[in-house]
Amino acid sequence: MASSASSFDSIPTCYATVSIGTPDTPLDKKLEAIAGAGFQGIELGFPDLLSFASKSQNKEVQPQDFDTLCEVGREVKQLVEKNGLRTVMLQPFSNFEGWDEGSDGREDAFRRAKGWIRIMEAVGTDMLQVGSTDSPHALGDLDYLAADLRQLADLLAAKDFCLAYENWCWATHAPDWKDVWEIVQKVDRPNVGLCLDTFQTAGGEWADPTTASGLIEREGGLEALESQFRTSLDIMSRTIPSEKIYILQLSDAYKPKTPLDSKPDDSGLRPRGRWSSCLRPLPFDGGYLPVVDFTKAVLRTGFRGWFSMEVFDGGPEGSDQDWRDMKAYAKKAMASHKRLLEEATGS
Repeated sequence: MASSASSFDSIPTCYATVSIGTPDTPLDKKLEAIAGAGFQGIELGFPDLLSFASKSQNKEVQPQDFDTLCEVGREVKQLVEKNGLRTVMLQPFSNFEGWDEGSDGREDAFRRAKGWIRIMEAVGTDMLQVGSTDSPHALGDLDYLAADLRQLADLLAAKDFCLAYENWCWATHAPDWKDVWEIVQKVDRPNVGLCLDTFQTAGGEWADPTTASGLIEREGGLEALESQFRTSLDIMSRTIPSEKIYILQLSDAYKPKTPLDSKPDDSGLRPRGRWSSCLRPLPFDGGYLPVVDFTKAVLRTGFRGWFSMEVFDGGPEGSDQDWRDMKAYAKKAMASHKRLLEEATGS
C-alpha cells in the first residue's frame, strides 16, 4: 500500500505504565517520565492501578475491590490528564475466554469483566486489551472462544468501548496472529479488533527461548524458517484490514544466556511466558527479533494507529533493571520508536 511520508509522521505514540519502573514506583513519576519523553498516551497497567490504590487508601486493595478501584481510577484520570496524556487502553485482561459453562472460572471471568468495564469508565479509556487465554482449563473450540468474546464485546459496546484481542505466544489455543484473527472474524462485532505485538509474533513464529540457537529449529534450517516467517507476514499484511488493528505493541527480546526449560514452571507458566516477563528490551537495545520486518508488514496493511512501547526489560540476565533514571529510559524509548519508524518506512 503506497503512503505519503506524512502519514507515518502522524502515527501516535503510547507507552505502557508497566514497562517503566516497578509496581512500587509512584505512578505520578512514571507519567512524568513518559510525558517528558514526548509520548502522547499510556496503556494503564492494572498492577499500577492496584499499587496506586493501595498507597492512596493506606491498605492493600484487592483486585476485585471494584468500588475502591473506580474511586481511585478517577484520581488516576486526573493525573494522566495533568501530564497531557490520555489513557489509550487498560491492560492486561487475561484468562477470560474458554471456561466451561457453569464453572467457577467462568463466573469469575464475567465478574472481572464487568468490574474492569467500570474501571474503564473511571479512568477514561475506551479500549480493553484481552490476551489469548493461557489457562490449561480453557476449552479449545474456536467457536466457543469466540462466543465468550462476543458476549464481552456486547458488554463493552453498551458503553461504546472496544476490545483489542492479542495473541500471547504461550497461549493455550491462540498463540499466533492467525489464530486471534480467525477468532476475531468469528466474533463478528464492530468493536472487536487486534492488538498486534512485535514480540508475540516474532517470538512465537521465529524465535524459541528453549533452543541453543534461540530460533525455532526445523527441517531446512534458517533459510526455511525465514521463508516461512516472511510468508506469514505477507499473508498478514494482505489479510487484515487496517481498521481491525487497534494498536501495535513494540518490544524486542534478549536471547536467553541459557536455553529455558521447555516444561512449564511450578506456577504453570510456559517458557515463552517466562521469557516475556523479563527479557523484552526496547527495539535496537540488545535484542535479536526481526522487529523491523514485522513492523513493515503491519504498516503495509495501511495501519497508522497507536504505536505503543510495552517492554519488560530485566537486562540480558533477566534479573532486574536499574530504574533510578526513568526519564532517560523513556527518552531512549522514544528514540527507539523514531528509529523503528525510519527503518520500517525507509525514511
